Amino acid sequence: MQYKYHNIIFDLDGTLINSGPGIIHAVQYALKKYGINETNMTVLKSFVGPPLNQQFINCYNFSHEQSLEAVKYFREYYTDKGIFENEVYEQIPELLKTLAENGLKLLIASSKPEKFVKNILSQHDLLKYFAFAGGSLLDGSRINKDDVLAYVLKQMQITDLNDCIMVGDRKYDVIGAKKFNLKCVGVTYGYGSLEELKEINADFIIDKPLELLSIIK
Repeated sequence: MQYKYHNIIFDLDGTLINSGPGIIHAVQYALKKYGINETNMTVLKSFVGPPLNQQFINCYNFSHEQSLEAVKYFREYYTDKGIFENEVYEQIPELLKTLAENGLKLLIASSKPEKFVKNILSQHDLLKYFAFAGGSLLDGSRINKDDVLAYVLKQMQITDLNDCIMVGDRKYDVIGAKKFNLKCVGVTYGYGSLEELKEINADFIIDKPLELLSIIK
């Protein structure tokens, strides 16, 4: 079978994995260090996807130094507990298996630290489907989506960008993809909204993972 794209780059949180509970609990844990008892789920869910320190700045006017400290508190909870508070979205195992069996190269580009990305994929026996799983560094660098994408493309020595497509749930995925002129599929079952994906002009929008197959064929 012929495919339009042979390199499929996935976001992780909100795209393959519903990692919200662990992230939200870790954010609440970090905020309590500053006397903030956050219960607004809209605010808490906004931390799923973008770089964490930027969200602490955006939502709570933290200084740059405070935001980095808050990320350290976040990881105190996340490393031991939050990383296990997740589940795979329905249809994802079937989708990945189908793509891999048809010879497509599957990649991850996540703002989550790379070691956490691999840990979570391994929890669900999904790491085996990926040729490369790229993420950020624990020192707070390489956290923007375009930085991670540049890293993944370089590591895999991909030069034909017309043969790649990005799949993600937030505007950050679309913005990152557009910087490389990659086509981008927005998914509505994650933590972004249909309105967010339309506003940022995602090339395609799907409601269920297996709908991706009709786009790439």
